[in-house]
Amino acid sequence: MWPDRRLIDLFKTEFPIVLAPMAGVMDAELVIAAAQGGALGSLPCAMLSAEKAREQIQIIRQRISAPVNMNFFCHQAVPADPLREARWKERLAPYYNELGLDPAAPINAANRAPFDAAVCSVVEELKPEIVSFHFGLPEQSLLARVRAAGCKVMSAATTVREAIWLEEHGTDVIIAQGAEAGGHRGMFLTENIAEQPGTFALVPQVVDAVSVPVIAAGGIADGRGIAAAFALGAAGVQIGTAYLRCPESKVSALARTALAQGWDDSTVITNVMTGRPARGLVNRAMGEVGPISPDAPEFPHAATAFGPLKAAAEKQGKLDFTNLWAGQAVRLGRDMPAAELTRALAGSALARLSQLAG
Repeated sequence: MWPDRRLIDLFKTEFPIVLAPMAGVMDAELVIAAAQGGALGSLPCAMLSAEKAREQIQIIRQRISAPVNMNFFCHQAVPADPLREARWKERLAPYYNELGLDPAAPINAANRAPFDAAVCSVVEELKPEIVSFHFGLPEQSLLARVRAAGCKVMSAATTVREAIWLEEHGTDVIIAQGAEAGGHRGMFLTENIAEQPGTFALVPQVVDAVSVPVIAAGGIADGRGIAAAFALGAAGVQIGTAYLRCPESKVSALARTALAQGWDDSTVITNVMTGRPARGLVNRAMGEVGPISPDAPEFPHAATAFGPLKAAAEKQGKLDFTNLWAGQAVRLGRDMPAAELTRALAGSALARLSQLAG
């Protein structure tokens, strides 16, 4: 009944729906639940150690036999710049003083490591059915090892040029990430966020430019959005924000309330929280320091100074310094188990597609 079954056939899932990997707010529980509902579950690994990633995959494998996607960042690591970080700390000093924190106290560095040989060895050991990347692709020798392990490869494109590059470099599936999407922009051939098209403009142009299946991502949170993505030529969709309020996610009660109260204009793209553009619910730091600040250290070092602020503010019941990534369709999220939500999304989409076909 799906107008394009390439993704279902490639991934061996019931539905052409991919649970977006959302680092920091989910783990194996949401992966399992979404997969039980018929979606492809994605485990975000960019903030996990090799040992933790192995442990999470083992939990998933013990619970379900469905395919799994392991997701990694593949940005170029940039060493910390002490002078720039000191200026950044100075910029945030009033917040430290307000919360009674010592700006000079040691802080744990932000952990968002790029895909490397050590992590690749874990992939070779665990052999996930799919491996997806953000910020392009790893260097060719590592990508060859991933392929030799039998994994299908996905990566995100924010422009047609990036999509063509990904296909030329051996990507099996391309995720067309529109500007509406929550989280970090997957951009890697440009740094100009003003150039990123919206999902409706991006998807059909990517579909026309490449031969591999295209997944639509950004602003899709219900059956209407899924049906629209297929009408634009997509073979599937990637959905993240709609799953944030599921009981299996690790979003705090405080953040769940904020998500439930979000509107179409509640999110912005900011580099303040991590040093790289990402869309999330507006918080105090984004509003007062950004949303885009030239002072923010390179990714991921801008996040380091926010660690103590985030912890202290959350103890006071505030999300002033919490990066709650979410897309522009945040209002369409629902409080329901992930498996049930997945089936509801697919059922609604099929009903819409049937109406269109009729």
